[in-house]
Amino acid sequence: MSTTVADQILTRLREWGVTHVFGHPGEGINGLLAAWSRAGSDPHLIEARHEESCAFQAVGYAKFSGLAGVCTATSGPGAIHLLGGMFDAKLDHVPLVTIVGQADRGATGGPYQRNVDLNALFRDVAADFLETVTAPDQLSGVLDRAIRTAYGRRCPTAVIVPADVQFAEYAPSAREFTMDPATIGTEQWAPMPDSDALEHAAEVLNSGRKVAILAGQGAAGARAEVEQVADVLGAGVAKALLGKDVLSDELPYVTGLIGMLGTRPAYDLMRGCDTLLTIGSDFPYTRFLPAFGEARGVQIDIDPHRVGMGYPYEVNLVGDARITLQRLLPKLRRKPDRGWQEQVIADTRRWQGEMERRAALPAEPVNPEHVARELDPLLPEDAVLTCDPGPVAAYYARHLRIRGTMRASLSGTLASAGSGVPYAIGAKFACPDRPAIALAGDHAMQMSGLAELITAARYRDAWKDPRLVVGVWNGRGPGRTVPDVSYAAFAASLGLTGIRVTEPEEVAGAWRSALDADGPAVVEFLTGDVT
Repeated sequence: MSTTVADQILTRLREWGVTHVFGHPGEGINGLLAAWSRAGSDPHLIEARHEESCAFQAVGYAKFSGLAGVCTATSGPGAIHLLGGMFDAKLDHVPLVTIVGQADRGATGGPYQRNVDLNALFRDVAADFLETVTAPDQLSGVLDRAIRTAYGRRCPTAVIVPADVQFAEYAPSAREFTMDPATIGTEQWAPMPDSDALEHAAEVLNSGRKVAILAGQGAAGARAEVEQVADVLGAGVAKALLGKDVLSDELPYVTGLIGMLGTRPAYDLMRGCDTLLTIGSDFPYTRFLPAFGEARGVQIDIDPHRVGMGYPYEVNLVGDARITLQRLLPKLRRKPDRGWQEQVIADTRRWQGEMERRAALPAEPVNPEHVARELDPLLPEDAVLTCDPGPVAAYYARHLRIRGTMRASLSGTLASAGSGVPYAIGAKFACPDRPAIALAGDHAMQMSGLAELITAARYRDAWKDPRLVVGVWNGRGPGRTVPDVSYAAFAASLGLTGIRVTEPEEVAGAWRSALDADGPAVVEFLTGDVT
């Protein structure tokens, strides 16, 4: 039997090490679906209930695996629905490859069903690489460049494959001088700043008396080095929202998150410092950073397009965070005066006391902060955390403390509602031996969470550790506009564990029961305003 273009797509994905593709079936990718059947679902096709969810699952998979996420959808509305997850990847700098079906080549440009100009649709979100495969021998080179670009620029890319091309017979190109040769793989590389720039950065940091460090997701591979720098400089550390899992919150000088979901000690750290070191973050909200002219600044970022943005840094080091800090550390002088860091530690302890006080306030029926506070000490040290935007994100940001090997992420820049549960499903395929916990509000659950519980039920046996806990804040009180739904009862109807909590005394036990379950579980908390 001849090899089709669709067969070659799957072969090429396997050669690139792709093991999972997140998608939703449709006639525009019938050729791919037939190829998956012939290939025994290798790579594994994970079917979401909606195309936007499959894109979010692919983004979650990419964030927690360190690999490119791959998603697929049919033409027309299927492609349109991918946009939310694709823009999430673009704004959070996540490698994502989308493979999208299209009408037959002869039907494009006409008034046919589901005929959408996909190049126009994806022109912004996939600006780094967007290509339509119009001939079978074009496929491998296009797909290779899409994957390579997604990794190299940490961005979404799009490959459009018309339906008739998917079914066409595949053969490598014989056009020696008019076809780019396609190759697999990219060697590891890491940029680093030159010696003069490092000397300048060291001079700035050594001269400071009150050093603050802002760590973002770009510092994820440099945990030990960031801790060493904080120790040498007697610094306090704040984390950007996407950098929540970069450092352990058990370190006394880690103040928590910065920004609108941040903590008071993180704000005071930034407003009181005389020197700022930003590592792997393009945090844009200057009102949470030192006042202009009040602090000298050094930034480290691997992307030359993002250094020097958002704050008037004196030194902009373009380089990998770990390697740059390793080269910078020998040039830093240990500060004998620890008064500044001790103040930061005291402020952080006071803040944690305030958080405990707020979580203990009575509410009708349950204080929403109490729900998160009770979860914090119960979190497994290898847990993977995801969260939806909205009020729940504030509880995630301020009450859940990272420790051990915990991982955590959310739709940080796009802040797209409905992403939390799909993220967690993607995380389970990235880390099948870890428990995953998704936090969601009632709006997000009704947007996509309920539907994706069906996906969780379908794939529960695919994970070595079957635990996927979805915590739902089901709000009560004045101004409520969301229809009343029993999320726990819906979960139970799917054969999952469903727990409904109406009293504050039940909160901790409910979390324990969900974490002890032998499969996915939904814990629904009826929450209301503090009385």
